[in-house]
Amino acid sequence: MRVGFAGLGRMGAHMAGNLVAAGHDVTVWNRSPGKARAVADRTGCAVAETPRAVTEAAEIVVTMLADDPSSEAVHLGQDGLFAGQGARVFVQMGTMSPDHIATLKANAPDGCKVIDAPVSGATQAAEQAQLLIMAGCTEDEAAPLRPLFDAMGRATICLGAAGAGAVMKLAVNSLIHGLNQTLAEAMTLAEAAGIAPEAAFDVIENSAAAAPMLKYRRPLYLDEAAHDVTFTVALARKDMEVTAALAERLGTAMPQGQVTLDKLLEAEAQDYGARDMASILQFMRKDKR
Repeated sequence: MRVGFAGLGRMGAHMAGNLVAAGHDVTVWNRSPGKARAVADRTGCAVAETPRAVTEAAEIVVTMLADDPSSEAVHLGQDGLFAGQGARVFVQMGTMSPDHIATLKANAPDGCKVIDAPVSGATQAAEQAQLLIMAGCTEDEAAPLRPLFDAMGRATICLGAAGAGAVMKLAVNSLIHGLNQTLAEAMTLAEAAGIAPEAAFDVIENSAAAAPMLKYRRPLYLDEAAHDVTFTVALARKDMEVTAALAERLGTAMPQGQVTLDKLLEAEAQDYGARDMASILQFMRKDKR
């Protein structure tokens, strides 16, 4: 397939590379041109000068963007994706609000389809094509996209309705960010009693509370400074703000989610925003009374 890919951050660069490795004809674009050139040099894919040119080079466009405003600019700008003539399907794989997905659908060119298909998994999962894809569409709508999804992920779950993928991604991330906060509290409690961090993590990782993210993020929790950032505190805060707004609109209570958001806001205000979300453990250590 001829595939356009916009958004080559920590996740997107790996995802685009996996599409190339699977044999697809890929054209990439990124707001920072150097990142697009780096992916092209590594994989042999083409580089577009504008989002519009991505659409004109492709049958299907995949985006992996950070938030609603960046996605709006890339899709709806003067030289945005929707200004081009070519691709008829736009697959949104970043973490967005369901309202933004509705905006994209309402503004898509005639005859074009927008599908929300956000992913779960860290950068290692993106690199190894082991992402979970949550698609806001039917199985029939996903069928033509399966070669792309299979090149990037280990499984795709179709949730039926447009926007459902975006909602499910927020629900999953609220659980992940809550677990991140609770782990930090549990580790801080154990350390305050004199238990070594490595031993405390051994117990947690082998307990009923273990989750896959604890295993692959263990090195970051135990020595954050020695590892590359995979997911920032600022992005976690963004996720939880979008989730809180959705919960308020739907009338559902998220008291634990609000505590998680409050802590993320506090950490960001203390210059943790660009650090990995594992740094919440260090933040809670400093917050010890």
